[in-house]
Formats: sequence, C-alpha cells, structure tokens
Amino acid sequence: MGKENKETKEKDQKEASEKSEHKQSDYKQSEQKQEQKTDQKSLTAQQVPDPLANLPKEAQEKLKAIKSKLEKFQKNLLDKFDKYIMGIALLPPQKEQSTDKVEKDKINVVILIDDSDSKKMSKFELKDKLGAIIAQMGQEIDKNLVTQTIIVSELWQSCYDSKYDFLQTVALAVPIFDTGMLAAVKIAEVHKSMVLKKFEKYIVSYVLAGSLVQGKATSSSDIDVWIVIDDTDVKKMTRAELKDKLRAIIIGMGIEAGEITGIRNKLNIQVYILTDFWDSLKEANPIIFTLLRDGVPFYDRGVFMPWKQLLKMGKIKPSREAIDMFMGSGDQMLRRVKDKLKDMGMEDIYYALLTPSQAAIMMFGIAPPAPKETPEVMRDIFVKKEKLLEEKFVEILEHTIKVRKDIEHGEKKELTGKELDELLTDAEKFLKRINRLFTQIEKIKEEESMLHTYETIVTLVRDVLRLEGIEKVSEKEMVEIFEKQLVLVGKIPDKYLRILVTVVKAKKDYDDKKLTKQEVEQAHKDSNEFIRFILEYTQRKRGRELERAKLRVKHGSKFGEILLLDGTAYIIRDIDNETKEISKAPINEDGGLGKPEPATMEELEHAISKVDIPPKVFIKEPLFENLREIFGKDVEVQVNY
Repeated sequence: MGKENKETKEKDQKEASEKSEHKQSDYKQSEQKQEQKTDQKSLTAQQVPDPLANLPKEAQEKLKAIKSKLEKFQKNLLDKFDKYIMGIALLPPQKEQSTDKVEKDKINVVILIDDSDSKKMSKFELKDKLGAIIAQMGQEIDKNLVTQTIIVSELWQSCYDSKYDFLQTVALAVPIFDTGMLAAVKIAEVHKSMVLKKFEKYIVSYVLAGSLVQGKATSSSDIDVWIVIDDTDVKKMTRAELKDKLRAIIIGMGIEAGEITGIRNKLNIQVYILTDFWDSLKEANPIIFTLLRDGVPFYDRGVFMPWKQLLKMGKIKPSREAIDMFMGSGDQMLRRVKDKLKDMGMEDIYYALLTPSQAAIMMFGIAPPAPKETPEVMRDIFVKKEKLLEEKFVEILEHTIKVRKDIEHGEKKELTGKELDELLTDAEKFLKRINRLFTQIEKIKEEESMLHTYETIVTLVRDVLRLEGIEKVSEKEMVEIFEKQLVLVGKIPDKYLRILVTVVKAKKDYDDKKLTKQEVEQAHKDSNEFIRFILEYTQRKRGRELERAKLRVKHGSKFGEILLLDGTAYIIRDIDNETKEISKAPINEDGGLGKPEPATMEELEHAISKVDIPPKVFIKEPLFENLREIFGKDVEVQVNY
C-alpha cells in the first residue's frame, strides 16, 4: 500500500506541478530541508525556522517583544511534560466577550496534549490536571500569558461531532514548538478550505488519516488526507473525467497550501469518487477498512461518520483480502516472538492466536466477535455445530487470553521463561491446526459458492429460453435446448455453451462428491463472463420487444408515445419535455382505451419491470379514435422511427 501510495503521490505531484506557477527548484530545496529533520523530539528539528516571516509588521514587533517569555515558557513546559506536549502555538489577539474589544496585552497560547497513553486517569482528568499546571506556569512568567490546553482526543471528537472550531484555532496559530501534529492540522485545514471554496458541491468527505491519527507518526511521516467526491449526479462528463479533472486541481491546491503554510512536500492526497469508494466499502477493502477505523473527518456531509459507526458495529464485513491478511498475521507475529521473547512475547502470542481465530470465524461468514467472546464462538461453530475442530485447541486460545488478561490487570506480576515457552509451543500447535481448519472451511464455502453459481446460471438460462418462447425446461434437457435454440442459430457464441457444459459438469461432480478445487476455480472464472453476457442479451431482447409495444405519434410540433402493456396503456404527451406528463388508461376488449387518469414515471417503470415477456400488440380501429381524442385531430402515427 505504501509503495502504491508513494508512486501515485509522485505521479500526481508531477502532473499538478506542470500546471502550477511555482518553480520546481523551490520544491527540491524544500524537500532537501525536510530530509535534514531527524529526531521527532529535537527542538531544533521541530521548531519553525522563522514563525515571524509571514506576519504583519506590527505583529512581528509584538512577537519579538514577547519572544523571550515564550521561549522560557516553552523550556519550562518541555522540561516538565516533554512526553505529553505535541505542540505549542501563539494565537492571534482575542476579543473580550463583554466589550468585543481586542485584548492587545494578552499573550494567548494553545498547547496540544497527547493523551493516547492516559491510563491512570480519564482523558479529561488529564486535561484538567495538566491544564491547571500549565496555566500556573504561564502566570508565573507573565500575568498576561493565557493558556488554552487541548487534548488530541478532544480535537478528534470535535471533528466526529462536525464541530471544527478547534481546527480553525490550530490553523490560525503560529507554531512555537511542533512534533508534527500542528503542521498536519494547519496545512490540512488550509487545503480543505481551498477545496471546499471551489468544489463544495462535489466534496462528500475530507478526512485526515495515516500514521498521524494512529499515533505512529515520525518527523518524516507524510500528512495523509483522503477526499471523497460525489459523482452520482454527473451528466456533462464521465465519472473518470470528473475524478481526473478535480484530482489534478485538488493536488495543485495541495502544493499551493504547502507554499502558503511553509509545509512543503508533506501533504499526501488520495482522491476517491463516491461510487468507487462505495465498491471498496462493500468489499471492506483493507485500505478503506483502516481509513474508516482511524480516519478523522475534517469535513463530512453525513456520510463518513455513519460508515465509521457501521464499521464499529460490525456491519461492514472484511473482504477475502482482509481475511487473508488476518490469516497471515499469526506466523508473522510468532517470528517476532522468537526475536523478542522477553519484551513482547505475551502480547504477540495473544494476537497470533486471536487474529487467525477471528479470521476463521469471518471466513465462515460471521462478523468477528470481541476477543473475550472469540473462544466461545469458536467452540459453538467449529467444535459443536460443524465438528471441524477439537476442543483442546479452543482451550489453548482460552488459556492464552486469560494469561494476557491477568498480566494486563496486574493479577499476574511476571511471566517466566518456562511459561512463555509453553505458550509458544501451544501457539505453534494451534496455528498449525487453524491452518488446516482454513482449508476445511474453504472447501465448504467453495462447494456452497459452486451451488450458488449453478443455480444462478440455471435461472438465467431458463429466463432467456422463455424469451425465445420455451416456457418449461428441465435441468436434464437444458444444455441441449440452449444449444439448439440459441447457439446453433447464431444468437449466442459457442463459447458460452462450453461454459454452461463446464458448470453443469461441476454440479454433477458435486452431487457425486467428486468436485475438485480446479473445477470450482474454472467454473467461477467462466461463470462471471457467462452471467454478464446472458444478462446483456436478455436486456437487449426485452428492450427490442418493448419497442414493439410502443406506438409513436406526432401532433403539431410535438412527439408523443403510447406503451401498451398487459391491459394498460401508458401515455406520454410530449417525450421531449423533461417533466414528462404521464397518464394511463385501461385497454378495452375492442382494442380501444378507457378513460385516462394521471400516472407517474415510477408507476411506468414499475409496470415495465414486472413484464417478463413483452406482449404481442395488435392495433385495432377504436385505438385510432382514441389517438385523436388524446393528441388532437392532426395526430400522425410514425412508422420506423
């Protein structure tokens, strides 16, 4: 994923920079400066080189006057709370709430606190405690130094609640010290504002993601943002054209935002159109899965957060790729255990057993349960119901979860080398057995999918034969009739007959318990093409038949249409009018029409969808009289339009 994103980013920046007015040499110089940054906690690496450069002259003079106070405040703060401080920034002058006057003497400073490791107290207790101490430290330096403490989880929660005041506060602030988060929020907020100003109609969500929101960022980490574009109402261009056009402009804006903020070559922009994003979401693509889980919306039209909640509720099921990722995680983690037995052994053994167990449950078609519920679900499904797994392996999983829980809660103070060896030995046995369980589940699911494929194809073949006038076909004679009525007369190519024969043979081998993996794979590979072709053939056939049930007329300068369907005629007076006036009338036994009454486009579409085989239409003399009544005496019937 990282390599793909990096290549995409480089390509997009190259395209955007060709349209940008900025010189390429500026970007290279900026990139060289970024490479000089090494240590995330180094003040010299993280301080902004010249925070005064882009400020008005009056503000520059004031900042110089208070610079020594800010440096002292920063030093005291980092000496005492180094591991908690993510950023310190100077805010613009604030207004008094009572008088609405600018408080010129106040030095307003915002401090961003990392609360991800808060275990001994709640996050807001941590905020209140640190906030009070920080405020006192500021007062000791200068009575006019006013601090505002923000914890990261509070910043993210405000975004989840569609309240972006904190983002705007951080974006307006001048960084004094930054481990990377202030820069990320600042450039993302500036870029978001630029994008929304020009394309708000199309933007569904603007999301900050990646290592920054996962708490894994380093000084060299990119600032990952994802933008989802609404393409559901595109009319003047294709969806791909819309994506490419907006993408190039949005990435160009990213370069411009870097120039404005001085944070160059850090913004990594991924642009999705809504339909593609939805397809990935339905499959629970691991990349989208991670984005929904960790991403923080800086702008959302009520789409991203519902998806995020559905993911938390377990309503979005992972794809096979995600399952494979879980399946492979066990062996990888066991290799890590052998390298770090003393430091990370217990934690990795726990996940080495848990994630493949959840993968097996997902592969069976059930949403993954909570860790503590996983053994019981494994027991109910694979031991008791399906009889695919032995009880002793569920007990290994239960024991591992219990040991890990006892250590986490302090009930078990230490883990001896002997205990760790026993856990590791049991884990290797467990994974070996679980890998065999995957094979068993896969065989069951393959056979189920084979049956589903066969039933789908049989249904389609019967539908297409019905359109040819053959109402009832048994499974035994289906292939023969398909060949005679459709293939030999040239309506359908020979290769689709071969596919049908392959699928029918696979079904027979399944009944005889001789079905092979190769047969299943071949049937799946060919069936998608068969289904797509037959559906298109059926739609074209039904479309041609429906055209025969239409009567096109001209009255004055307008064109009207009558569609005759199973006892009801649908009448459109002007087919070129966007707001089509539709009415319907019963068809009498003599071929004439009854009294028309208003109808809707939805009624017409529903009536068409219910028609299995379009009826044969006979136009009788009374209908011509009805045409004069409906469209006027000058009505003309069109032929071969």
